[in-house]
Amino acid sequence: MLTSTLLAATTVPTTLQWSPSIGIIMILANIAAIAFGKSSIKYPNVGPALPSPNFFGGFGLPALLATTAFGHILGTGIILGLHNLGRF
Repeated sequence: MLTSTLLAATTVPTTLQWSPSIGIIMILANIAAIAFGKSSIKYPNVGPALPSPNFFGGFGLPALLATTAFGHILGTGIILGLHNLGRF
């Protein structure tokens, strides 16, 4: 009984539909994260090399994965924050 009452009391927020503006925000967040990583990672080319290092900014695989993971976290925060403000 208590479980059904708790489940009925919770509200499900509306989900955000993908749009080109959301994609652009995610791309810009990843570019910002890569730029931040380029200036702050002490040894960016340590680890397995990528096929074309110049295309990836001289990063090794661990640095590229770390910066893009940070970019996705940053982009998700920006998108959800804008959604909560009512911009999306």
